Amino acid sequence: MIHIIRNSIPNLFTLFNLFFGFLSVMYSAQGDYKNAAILILIGMMLDSMDGRIARILRVESELGKELDSLADIVTFGVAPAMMAYYSYFSTYGIVGMAISGLFPLFGAYRLARFNINAVKSSLKYFTGVPITAGGGVLTLLTLFHGKMPSIVLPIAFFVICFLMVSTVKIPSLKDVPLPKYGIIVTAFLGCAIYLFFKKEQYRFPYFLYVAIPLYIAFIWFQLVREKRKRNTR
Repeated sequence: MIHIIRNSIPNLFTLFNLFFGFLSVMYSAQGDYKNAAILILIGMMLDSMDGRIARILRVESELGKELDSLADIVTFGVAPAMMAYYSYFSTYGIVGMAISGLFPLFGAYRLARFNINAVKSSLKYFTGVPITAGGGVLTLLTLFHGKMPSIVLPIAFFVICFLMVSTVKIPSLKDVPLPKYGIIVTAFLGCAIYLFFKKEQYRFPYFLYVAIPLYIAFIWFQLVREKRKRNTR
């Protein structure tokens, strides 16, 4: 029984990642892009944790890897594309729908290519922009596109799509003792705090009040763990 629970813990993080991606789509459909973006933020937190937790517990599996890819295409492919569609591309009708659909298509190709080349790929770089990073950047640009020239979002949209399937080498930061997307997550947190102190009339999803302390505790645990490893060498 304990073994089953232990094996299920990383997959639960991945499934919650997918669930928050779905909720983000629902918020976007209601025009609440701030909460939609925050839910993608929570998904990024969970995505950066599930693999490391699996390695810490020594329960890595092919099921977990496949499940992670399926969650990523929803949370970092479909959800950001829906944000971009409802907030910008919907004005172009069916053409806007088709354009928005390109993001998850390119993201799915990027994930499939990564999965079949994972063993061959270097630990020091990714080939092409990871869908998590691409989805995070698109989400931020969509959230603040009203404060930028309107041309920025469509240009960034196509550039990110191209970079995901390109052969550009992107530093992986896997040697850094923090979750791999910590920089982007930190940017999200900064934006969340900014929005909070603007005192606009909306509320964060209650999940955020659980997710942020959990993520900070996880980062602290990672730092302590890495420090102990260095001291024992």
